[in-house]
Amino acid sequence: MRADRLLSLLLLLQNRGRMTAPDLAAELEVSVRTVYRDIEALSASGVPVLADRGPAGGYRLMDGYRTRLTGLTDAEADSLFLAGAPGPARELGFGAVLGTAQLKVAAALPTGLADRARRIQERFHLDAPAWFRDADPVPHLAVVARAVWEQRALHVHYRRWKGEGRRVLHPLGLVLKGGIWYLVALAGGTPRTYRISRLRTVAATGESFERPAGFDLAAYWEESSRRLETALYQDTALLRISPRAQRMLPMQFGAAGTRALETAGPPDDEGWVEVEMAVETQAVAVADLLRLGTEAEVLGPPGLRAAFARTVTELARRYAAES
Repeated sequence: MRADRLLSLLLLLQNRGRMTAPDLAAELEVSVRTVYRDIEALSASGVPVLADRGPAGGYRLMDGYRTRLTGLTDAEADSLFLAGAPGPARELGFGAVLGTAQLKVAAALPTGLADRARRIQERFHLDAPAWFRDADPVPHLAVVARAVWEQRALHVHYRRWKGEGRRVLHPLGLVLKGGIWYLVALAGGTPRTYRISRLRTVAATGESFERPAGFDLAAYWEESSRRLETALYQDTALLRISPRAQRMLPMQFGAAGTRALETAGPPDDEGWVEVEMAVETQAVAVADLLRLGTEAEVLGPPGLRAAFARTVTELARRYAAES
């Protein structure tokens, strides 16, 4: 999300009044979905954008509001897109300038609206990391972010599953997913994804590069996520699960658990049901399904049931020997 696009959107609403999302998308040459995200970002910054429903509806600024954003510096304007995420803003090195930008935006609001914006800020907080997990250490994030802004190549030394590697990257964008930062960059002309915490060393080469025409970071990430899910979930397990396990499935397995419950058959006399759930490789599936303990039974496929039986038998032998 570019800060200059947010300002253009704000000025369009100020100068033209009510506009629909498709009209704004056409003016800004972006998708309607991007307009929705930009509207949310402006609202998070304290700008009073109102949505009118119905055939003659659209977006407009609250009556009497006029922006005085001409006093924003480039860095402050760039920081506006992180207005709803103070933690990530600090990690990117935007903490101070974001605070200044928000003060200037608040100063541009009429007194009543400024008080309302402050109340919203006091009552809503975004905590990006997942529960019970520390945020990744990202000492190189600010350097990577600077290279993204300036379109400068990076020489990185990174850790991967099969060892370590070094290469020159052309950084295209940053993604924050579940509290984890990822870099999307060209490597050998192909977009690839790198987890920031796995970068051992990062050095700017000083060389600039041309960003691929039409590259859409959000579209790339969505497609990449689908490919990853397809690659990870290689099999389907048939399970018989208790009522307690039915409550546990979404918490333990996320979207895969939720989708599995949608396949549930009719409950038996004790409330147990059969479900089909996408699982990873056999070894990973056995380890994952052990989390359900005695609240689940693996019915199939035969190879997975046999592997599960071997693991349970070995556990029983080990603990029986200790007894």
